[in-house]
Amino acid sequence: MLIDFGANWCGNCKAADKVFATSEVGALLDASYHVVKVDIGSQDSGAFDLLRDYCSGEGAYKMPVLVVLDGNGNVVTETHSTGNPDLTAAGLGAFLRKWA
Repeated sequence: MLIDFGANWCGNCKAADKVFATSEVGALLDASYHVVKVDIGSQDSGAFDLLRDYCSGEGAYKMPVLVVLDGNGNVVTETHSTGNPDLTAAGLGAFLRKWA
């Protein structure tokens, strides 16, 4: 599973969404992931509580925050602590292939 924490006003989130919609990355997502988008742009405490459940690190969250879970719901990786990959087909594609 891929949880995509972001906001509709976030430029980086929009860039990632465009890449996710490409045929190359979209096919990879369809084949290997169930994608769940969570809006953290409204400062909703429930959404932020969920984000903190998966990313316990310190500091501000740089959106999008991508969280990959295994089949048991355990965090495999999350970009709050590792940093986002390049928000390009090559960067996001390599990130997704690594954890698929």
